[in-house]
Amino acid sequence: MALVFEALGNVILPVVIVAGLGAFLAAKFPIDQLTVSRITLYLLSPALILDVILKTPVKAAEALQLGAAYLLTLLLCLLLGYLIGGRGPEDRRRSLSAGVGIWNSGNMGLPIALFTFGQAGFERATVLFLASFIGMYIFGPAVYTVGRGGGDPLSVLRGMFRLPAIWVAAGAILLRALHVQPPEGITRGVALMAQATLPMVLLALGLQLGSGGWPRLGTRIWLATAARLIGGPLIALACGKLLHLSALNLQVLVLSASMPTAVNALLIAREYHADTQTVAAVATLSTLASVLTIAAVVTLLPFIR
Repeated sequence: MALVFEALGNVILPVVIVAGLGAFLAAKFPIDQLTVSRITLYLLSPALILDVILKTPVKAAEALQLGAAYLLTLLLCLLLGYLIGGRGPEDRRRSLSAGVGIWNSGNMGLPIALFTFGQAGFERATVLFLASFIGMYIFGPAVYTVGRGGGDPLSVLRGMFRLPAIWVAAGAILLRALHVQPPEGITRGVALMAQATLPMVLLALGLQLGSGGWPRLGTRIWLATAARLIGGPLIALACGKLLHLSALNLQVLVLSASMPTAVNALLIAREYHADTQTVAAVATLSTLASVLTIAAVVTLLPFIR
């Protein structure tokens, strides 16, 4: 347990520092947050996807099984978040859906998985990270476009697939399938951009908080946070059991689904002119509260078979 709290401290403290600096900067100077978001969405995030897919060894059968479990968990979490919105404004309901359904399986999920399971669990957590990163850029836009755009299916599809991360992922998977390795100069350039993704994402959260102040934590925000940190792992447990995951795969899935809201959900909300205040509030509160809830999940993991 001490190792878990140490890991959480090592992960969350850098998040607080970088986001805090972003908040301080936004409070002092006017900053174009939409430009920051678009640099991340259209350039840095695709580079991270390309870098991870080209460098990470993935076993096809296991990746498909874990990917299916992740997808089912994601869809149910999105639905849960939408239902939490009740009869409130449609924009808030959609942002609550994104806040519950899109979680931080990368910069938080990966190191916690490594501390908890060792290398075998880390490799499986990497597969889930790939699935979640691709799924986030498909279903994140879908949350804000499905049911809108005049009911035109083409408009919905354009809204879902206009972010380049999906196309880059498809291209990277094709390169892996064909055993094609890009020139070293290109991969180094991609790696440099990939390394800039996380700091920019955290700065974006800080900029949102610094310009808008500490988010208002109403009942819906608390419910969405509970749904993300408690409902998420419970849904993952049910989905993993339904798909007959092995014990280790099931435990890794449950741990991944216990992570707080991904800040990327905020970037997607801003790109689609949605309710960014709600997403920022859920992301902030869930990140802070996750120190306790993740420790509790880790304690219970040995009993999951």
